[in-house]
Amino acid sequence: MSRLAAILFALIVCISPAHSAGKKSAAKSRRSTTTSKPATPAPARQFTVPDANDPSVFPGTSAQSALLCDAVTGRVLYEKNADEPRGVASTQKLLTGLIIAEEGNLNGNVRAESADSACEQTKLGLHTGEIYKRYDLLRLMLVKSENDIARCLARDSAGSYDAFAEKMNAKAREIGMKRSHFVNPNGLTEPGQYSTARDMARLALHAYRNHVIRGIISTRALTWTTPAGKSYVYENTNKLLKSLGCCNGMKTGYTEAAGHCLVSSANEGGRHVICVVLGERHREDIWNDSFRMLNWGLYQMKTQPAGN
Repeated sequence: MSRLAAILFALIVCISPAHSAGKKSAAKSRRSTTTSKPATPAPARQFTVPDANDPSVFPGTSAQSALLCDAVTGRVLYEKNADEPRGVASTQKLLTGLIIAEEGNLNGNVRAESADSACEQTKLGLHTGEIYKRYDLLRLMLVKSENDIARCLARDSAGSYDAFAEKMNAKAREIGMKRSHFVNPNGLTEPGQYSTARDMARLALHAYRNHVIRGIISTRALTWTTPAGKSYVYENTNKLLKSLGCCNGMKTGYTEAAGHCLVSSANEGGRHVICVVLGERHREDIWNDSFRMLNWGLYQMKTQPAGN
């Protein structure tokens, strides 16, 4: 087995669900391996205000589903309903972006069509017939989360939106997303479209290792000049990039059905973590919970390194 194949196999194994969490013997076996979860306080424990700045205190989360993992090895540090299928909103644009980035030709041109704008907000407002650079659209999609741009890139890539959904599902299977199915490139609610916190963590691990995606998702703000010559500045929808110094990106999402969602990442002292939070009912909770979980995860990796 090649080194790359071995690494990918290890990542998938690391974030695979336990087969029988209720059996003590199985739990003991998992604790004895280097890829097992470190001891984690019960998910029911609530975060208390006096400990808000103490990374050693487990924060808890009000999210419906969550998963926190080592971004280098895939080792799970914490999970909550990680295999529960649910909508993930615009966080699935990470998959759209990963496919576009891996296909290359990012300096090539993309021509907008009227059908690209046949979607709900948020939209950039592409003009039919105008020509855009593929890389510029990719940046706008991941930083500003425009739904019409996702459709434009998808149609350009596969010839149709349905054909691109097939690409998404093929890529999902390739990287081990076993409980996911995608219908559109932007995450707007549609029947039959879902993923899980564990699968989104798998996607995040691969996106984190792609240098193009990694560079874009860490961008706090970008300046874009339209084909007509007008310039606009767009701030990243991920507010953690401003409030948490060690945060280095990833993707936000929201629909009424999916709730508030955030895939975020952070690095400090050579340690890297990825946090997936899905189904928050209040917008501020995605920032507060993710902020605290990322800090807690970095602390856990510092005090309980893999193998200890």
